[in-house]
Amino acid sequence: MNDDTICPRCRTTKYRNPNLKLLVNVCGHALCESCVELLFVRGSGLCPECNVSLRRANFRLQFFEDASIEKEIEIRKKILKDYNLKEDNFSTLREYNDYLEEVETIIFNLVNGVDVESTKKKVEAYKKENKELIAHNKFKKSADELHIENCIAVEAANKVNSSVSDVMKQLEREKLEKEKRQRLLIDNLMFTDAPAEEILESHHESQKLLEQEATEKANKKAAMAPARDMASQLGHQTTFMPIPKKVEVLYKYEESIHDSLGPATPSLDDIKHKGYLRHMRSASAADRAGGYESSIGCMKALQSAVEGLFLSLPKSSSPVISNSPSIESSEEMDISP
Repeated sequence: MNDDTICPRCRTTKYRNPNLKLLVNVCGHALCESCVELLFVRGSGLCPECNVSLRRANFRLQFFEDASIEKEIEIRKKILKDYNLKEDNFSTLREYNDYLEEVETIIFNLVNGVDVESTKKKVEAYKKENKELIAHNKFKKSADELHIENCIAVEAANKVNSSVSDVMKQLEREKLEKEKRQRLLIDNLMFTDAPAEEILESHHESQKLLEQEATEKANKKAAMAPARDMASQLGHQTTFMPIPKKVEVLYKYEESIHDSLGPATPSLDDIKHKGYLRHMRSASAADRAGGYESSIGCMKALQSAVEGLFLSLPKSSSPVISNSPSIESSEEMDISP
């Protein structure tokens, strides 16, 4: 449901009310939950668009954006509940196809409002004439349904047989390994010069190691079972690896230091209270709305005026002729108003 979804009665949109839910009834016209509670407070009422008598209990959540789809689904379920004849109820395939075409025509007429009254009378007459057959077919499954159930049962049986076969093969392998170790122990006792106590102790230690490895494999398999089941549900095998955490150093702001190579400019307080603004244009309302103040403009002007006044060039072999007086120190500069 997108933001353009709107209730046709109160005009509430999904954009203004993110929790908006539209409900539909058998007529296919949608209403929001608030309108349903208001109009059908007594349990029944008329649809505000088509004046069809509706019951509050029959309202359900709208899943499709097009309400006509909801209407068709509801009518189709209702009609197929009565028109439930199967293929084996007809002598020929042509008769069964004609029956299916008649059902689709009835659904089309009810959905699109074509000969609604005559169609309803036709449905009621059919229900009276085939009452026993309809009741019998309610619990009778079609050939397709039986085939699907049979396939599911065969698949379940194959899975059980496959698991039993795997267990039997595992037991057979363990039995062969045990017999192999026993033959090795007998050969060591008969054909080696080592003491029997050492041979038996070595055999017991190897037996413990094998049992420990088998236990670890079983525990690992049990731990991976949930992830494997989830992957099989998603349709592929997935190995879930831990996501490495990145340790990032937070940015720390440091105020920049600007060397103007000139005398220090007055502060904003000095500019406001020591007469620096006497020759500055006052900031208008539009200027202040944009963040401009007369004191800021004055400070920028002063900074531009004194920028680089103390800059000294390296001495060269050739003399530089200059008519301007040299600046010895910052103490000689006075930029007060």
